[in-house]
Amino acid sequence: MGKLTGRVAFVTGAGSGIGRASAIALAAEGAIVFATDIDAPGGRETVAMIEAAGGQATFRGQDVVEEARWAELVTRVMDLYGRLDILVNNAGIGTSGLITDVTLEQWNRQMDINVTSCFLGIKHALPAMRTARPDGHVGGSIINISSVAGLGGAAGMSAYCTSKGAVRLLSKAVAMECAAMRDGIRCNSVHPGIIDTPIWQKIDTSGALAEAVAPGANALNVDQIGAGAPVGHAGQPQDIAAGVVFLASDDSRYMTGSELVIDGGWTAH
Repeated sequence: MGKLTGRVAFVTGAGSGIGRASAIALAAEGAIVFATDIDAPGGRETVAMIEAAGGQATFRGQDVVEEARWAELVTRVMDLYGRLDILVNNAGIGTSGLITDVTLEQWNRQMDINVTSCFLGIKHALPAMRTARPDGHVGGSIINISSVAGLGGAAGMSAYCTSKGAVRLLSKAVAMECAAMRDGIRCNSVHPGIIDTPIWQKIDTSGALAEAVAPGANALNVDQIGAGAPVGHAGQPQDIAAGVVFLASDDSRYMTGSELVIDGGWTAH
């Protein structure tokens, strides 16, 4: 407890799932959490949960593809706290469909929310992270939530896999850029496997996609798919949050440009 005391964490997509669990876990270690989400009720509920546990957090609504909003919110963080130490780029969506059925609009929306949002967050967070702090702490930690789908392909998930693979390499490129500048900022990606979050309730399969992805079913079932992992079950958001806390803390001070895979052995096949 307390390994992040006094540090400030900006967490996107904090209204549910991995984002909520990460925000709660960071706060439990003493971080001041600036939580954002397009889902305002969910984001406010996350803040209420943190405050009920004795932590400190605030919520702001955010569409992560709007650059002006990124600039506004990072400025707000600096006005409130005078520092930014941790950025968790978690907001994302999953677009399913055979590649011949995916529309250009769906493809672009997938890239915007999953990849462009990370670019914008990093672009606007870096100058803030390079600002000197009264306690002498320098640098920061950027944590981009990718997926095991960013490490390998999956039928019916071409757009999603492409976006998460891009997040992986964006993280590496930023890590090398910051290392070259000796600014003390690290950047890593996290690759969850099958995690029981609300995103599964939003993915429908039908027709040709069902036959390719889930034969005999008309929806993706997280419990059924999670049972295919070597450990035999899906993970929980808290499993990923533990990895986020590790990457946010000095425990991972010698890690940058790395992939932290938390997948129940899925990619060990």
